[in-house]
Amino acid sequence: MALFTSPPQSVCILRLSAIGDVCNTIAVAQAIQAQWPSTQITWICGKLEAQLLESIKGIEVIVFDKKAGWKGYTKLWGKLKGRRFDALLHMQYALRASLATLGIKANYKLGFDKLRSQDFQRLFTNVDVTSPEKMHVLDGLMAFATELGIQTSSPNWRLNYSVEDRDWAMRFLVSERNLVIVPAASKDYKNWTAEGYAKIIEHAVSQGWNIILAGSPAKVEVELGRKIEQLNPHTMTNLIGQSTILHMLALIDLADLVIAPDTGPTHMANAMNTPVIGLYAHHNPLRTGPYRYQKYVVSAYEEAIIAETGKPSHELEWRTRVKDKSAMQRIQPQQVIDMFDLVCLEEKL
Repeated sequence: MALFTSPPQSVCILRLSAIGDVCNTIAVAQAIQAQWPSTQITWICGKLEAQLLESIKGIEVIVFDKKAGWKGYTKLWGKLKGRRFDALLHMQYALRASLATLGIKANYKLGFDKLRSQDFQRLFTNVDVTSPEKMHVLDGLMAFATELGIQTSSPNWRLNYSVEDRDWAMRFLVSERNLVIVPAASKDYKNWTAEGYAKIIEHAVSQGWNIILAGSPAKVEVELGRKIEQLNPHTMTNLIGQSTILHMLALIDLADLVIAPDTGPTHMANAMNTPVIGLYAHHNPLRTGPYRYQKYVVSAYEEAIIAETGKPSHELEWRTRVKDKSAMQRIQPQQVIDMFDLVCLEEKL
């Protein structure tokens, strides 16, 4: 039974990180806005993630600095002093997020049920959100909206960026067909090989595509970008470390196709309806892949999990992760090239 049969006055969302998960959570916030436009939504998130939330309207954003230690919590609670929400959506089961709830007053504190909860999250909540049959992370997040009383069939996004962000991106979109490659995730083990990217770039360039590398200024991302440039004789634009979050959003939105591993821009492409080829090996893409474009994922997950455990994924706990740090190397360049050709055919690119 839904918690509310009429719009509550206020709802607080607690989802601190990461970019991909925050991007997915935006669909929940906007589902609430669509049905209950009078409900005030407050979102507590991290510094970097707050930049992405600039792309949506009508939400109060409160930044929590996780690097500030205990002072970060006391500062957050100070900002919320004297306030009480009708509902808190505790949508991140990490212990640091749960500790933040101690200073957030709400009539209902919703958290994941026994199936999806971890790190003692249920000790900090008073309403279990029933897990959906689908395993995808986004389905689990959308269940919070359902628990509140939101009637929605599928997630949707309405993300915006400025004219300045658009103009920045347009400087690099010099072809009728533009491929944005975000080669690296923040965690090195999630990354594919420079050699693999070089081969897909060579294939795309032979068909007249303009190639743009993008990513954050993190050392692992910058270094992988340099290796790709060194291996590939073709001209490409390397923007790794040169864009803001909203620059990246505009670039992804205006591109024709994105290729990326299990990282935030994969989900940003999904939200902007830009076809994306996700490269996966450590997490089951049925759980963490780009929601609208799971059919375009190139995955070595099943092969790797069988090699590691001797069992197929359906016989394992649904969250089981491949631990082999070389698992991404199981993805062969021809697999990505074949998927690239399939996407071009189906999307008429």
